[in-house]
Amino acid sequence: MSETHLREQICLLAKSMFDRGLTGGSTGNISARTEDGGLLVSPTGTSFGRLEPARLSRFDASGNQVGGDNPTKEMPLHSAFYDTRSTAGAVVHLHSCHSVALSMLPGVDEDNFLPPLTPYGIMKLGKVKLLPFFLPGDPKMGEAVRGLAGKRTAVMLAQHGPVVAAKDIEAACNAIEELEDTARLAHLTWGLHPRALSAAQVQALVTKFDVEWTA
Repeated sequence: MSETHLREQICLLAKSMFDRGLTGGSTGNISARTEDGGLLVSPTGTSFGRLEPARLSRFDASGNQVGGDNPTKEMPLHSAFYDTRSTAGAVVHLHSCHSVALSMLPGVDEDNFLPPLTPYGIMKLGKVKLLPFFLPGDPKMGEAVRGLAGKRTAVMLAQHGPVVAAKDIEAACNAIEELEDTARLAHLTWGLHPRALSAAQVQALVTKFDVEWTA
């Protein structure tokens, strides 16, 4: 994909998520690999609803900023995924309400944050790790991701928001939307004892779709 097209796609997908209320105000950040091994990153303090292709932060393959506005303060979080997951072509971080609310509830499994309610939650995300609360912009968020040694495609920052890495920008956006949808389903069925997928059904999905499923 040409860099021009990638810049346009980043802004288009970000606006789509903003318009549907998946992140608001100037929250959230997004990045994607360029063909030359560099990065395009949403600038600090910008809204997903008003990103401009020409103003995206541009980094070369050595990690030096070579163009655009100053990047998001969550760069350590993005870098941690790129450095530990060779397959990562894009990273998205949102402040989506249902997933944040779910992170506050007692009894949530820190190692497997999302309940197994739908097949696509399993297929697109694998196990989502719930990380503790960090101050926004704290480099320790990146350190926590590095501590997972590339074994997770998605994490949930407690009381903050989800972060997902995927092979390209479209896949990352689709996956993080699936995360938020699953969190919303968890809220809708909370206390109602919903029929979740069985362990055998989860394993069948993991096997058939070659899902990364860390023990």
